[in-house]
Amino acid sequence: MSQQPAPVQRYPLSLRILHWIRAVLILGLIALGYVMTSMPEDATITYTLLYPTHKEFGVLVFLIALVQLAIRSRSNLPALPPGLARWEVVLSKTVHHAMLVLIVVVPLMGYAMSSSFTQSDGVPFFFTELPELLPKNDKAFEVFDALHKWLAYTLLVLVVLHVAGVLKHRFFDKGGDTDVLPRML
Repeated sequence: MSQQPAPVQRYPLSLRILHWIRAVLILGLIALGYVMTSMPEDATITYTLLYPTHKEFGVLVFLIALVQLAIRSRSNLPALPPGLARWEVVLSKTVHHAMLVLIVVVPLMGYAMSSSFTQSDGVPFFFTELPELLPKNDKAFEVFDALHKWLAYTLLVLVVLHVAGVLKHRFFDKGGDTDVLPRML
């Protein structure tokens, strides 16, 4: 008779590290995106430093997301706490799945935006340049630009919901049996 493995209480260390690195990078990229698009059109630093940095770290977030998804698919992950209400389970799963999709799609829209822009200076990735696979087309650029922007803001809203849920379970639920923060620390 085979014995069931004990339930996992924490995410694997590799996923916890990637989670926090990705979280910092995404918040930084959203802030940088806001700053660089708010600057005057003729601000040289925008095109010499801010846009290239945003692109490089956007590609890095995309690569981290792919690694994280691969590790998740092969890992034994902790179950949701049994004390969660049904609506909390649905909301948690919806927010998590949407965030996982957006951490892949938002960088892809950024890449598509940069790749299709007729005046693009390329897609740098630290010490190399990524190939631009899309044809130059400013109408397509406008679509990718809008998608990149609005999906990034959607991701930010989901991150806020995610953090609010963690804080609710940490500080406001009675008994603490729904505290999910230790699973990611």
